[in-house]
Amino acid sequence: MVATSDAFDRIRIILCQTSHPGNIGATARAMKTMGIHRLYLVNPKKFPHPEATAMSSGADDVLQHAFVVQDLEEALKGVKLAVGLSARRRELTQPYLDVREVAHEMIRVADHSDVAFVFGTEMSGLSNLEVHQCQVLSFIDANPHYSSLNLAQAVQVVCHELRQASISTKPPKLYTKDLNLLADHDSLMGFLSHLELVLEKIEFLDKVQGERLMQRLHILFARSQLEVDEINILRGILTQVQKKLKS
Repeated sequence: MVATSDAFDRIRIILCQTSHPGNIGATARAMKTMGIHRLYLVNPKKFPHPEATAMSSGADDVLQHAFVVQDLEEALKGVKLAVGLSARRRELTQPYLDVREVAHEMIRVADHSDVAFVFGTEMSGLSNLEVHQCQVLSFIDANPHYSSLNLAQAVQVVCHELRQASISTKPPKLYTKDLNLLADHDSLMGFLSHLELVLEKIEFLDKVQGERLMQRLHILFARSQLEVDEINILRGILTQVQKKLKS
């Protein structure tokens, strides 16, 4: 498929708690060379900063229009598909796919809805909390004996794969449902918060490993491709349970 410019405008690159401003500037440069412009910065340590501008090498327009937010949930508002880059498979995890395969799906979804690629800190990558807000995890297939990429290099590889996927004629499909029916990130997080509230109320989380259970539930529902109507049904059930608890 050949992606429209609108599809590229729906792709977000999200950097979480970036320590070095030079990495933000280099990321902007990597994005712009591949035609991607929407940069989100979650609680950056130093931004704006002259070093970021210098390292952007002419991509300072990407920096000027960057969205600076306090947490990942805010950065993912309105996103239909969020993919987290992780160098390792997690113990409790979503689908873990090569970035090339994921790029095809992101371009397909971006034809209609916002998508996001999420990157963690330079030192430790994505936190568990950040991972749980992504539907899919992805990796860059590199030398298994030396897979060290800096942040901007990783962004460059991802943006290149997105650009290549945009001109592919036979992209694979990860999602089989009508994309217009799928719930977005906001709806899914709202449902999970509602579910946690009810589970706490009935003291279910007290009887098991509550935090670990909620992690598993986040992953379960994130990969379930829930539709908007299905979210509404589940929240309706939870609301009825709450009413019964009060009566």
